Amino acid sequence: MNLKDLLLDKKSAIIKKWFDAITDSYPSDTSNFLKKQKDRFLNPVGSILSENIHGLYEEIVHGIDSEKLFPYLDDIIKIKAVQDFSPSQAVSFVFLLKQVVREELGKEIKKRHLSEELTSFESRLDNLALLCFDVYMKCREKIYEIKTDEVKRMTFRLLQRANLICEIQEPDADPGAEVLTQKIKG
Repeated sequence: MNLKDLLLDKKSAIIKKWFDAITDSYPSDTSNFLKKQKDRFLNPVGSILSENIHGLYEEIVHGIDSEKLFPYLDDIIKIKAVQDFSPSQAVSFVFLLKQVVREELGKEIKKRHLSEELTSFESRLDNLALLCFDVYMKCREKIYEIKTDEVKRMTFRLLQRANLICEIQEPDADPGAEVLTQKIKG
């Protein structure tokens, strides 16, 4: 039996422990809620984490294909990015899988002399963590872009309310055209 077979054989136990390890990174009240509340509408974060780590695990065991992994990673990382996790906290769930696999399969790996396969598996997880970091950074960039756009809109509305912006007609425009621009009074 090779490592892949062991990973598939112990899949449910590994995924459960992995989910528990991920949710343990939250404050204890939140962690308990994420683990116990099974209704996907009352617990969307727990539901998304659970569903996506199942798919992610399958892809990791069968070989990492970035295109197939991306949807699972994207959903998990979006949650982490919105919740203001640091980059290291956001990608740590990948490294938690290493720990869980070693705990769950450590004796079998030694017994069957599968340490080279384990090293290869862990190397794939390291690459996955790097991909997670890229996804996290894109999510954070989008969040900052949204925040910046909102500040710009709020500032513009404040200037309008303070009557510091007026509409003027462009000088090069056709006199009959309705081309107006905004100008800050000053």
